[in-house]
Amino acid sequence: QLQLVESGGGLVQPGGSLILSCLASGSPLALYSIGWFRQAPGKEREGVSCISKSGLSTNYADSVKGRFTISRDNAKNTGYLQMNSLKPEDTAVYYCNVPVRSVGYWGQGTQVTVSS
Repeated sequence: QLQLVESGGGLVQPGGSLILSCLASGSPLALYSIGWFRQAPGKEREGVSCISKSGLSTNYADSVKGRFTISRDNAKNTGYLQMNSLKPEDTAVYYCNVPVRSVGYWGQGTQVTVSS
């Protein structure tokens, strides 16, 4: 069974950067696309970015375009989310998601707090 573990969150000042990682185990990540989602306090979970199995196709929410970059290293069974020019409104718990047939697998999330 696929298991996902996110890491890399933390406290960062506005304008700063973080790199989130999503390490998969139990199945080759290369078989699946990867999505990053986030959920801020009192808000619904929203999609941030996704990347195809090959890594050749990516998509971003308008709110993060030009600031976030999604990538993957299938040899390391890991997905990444590079976050630059962070804003207070980026504060949220960030989750990676891997859809396997009709089931979406989620990690436990990693907290990102952008504050001065």
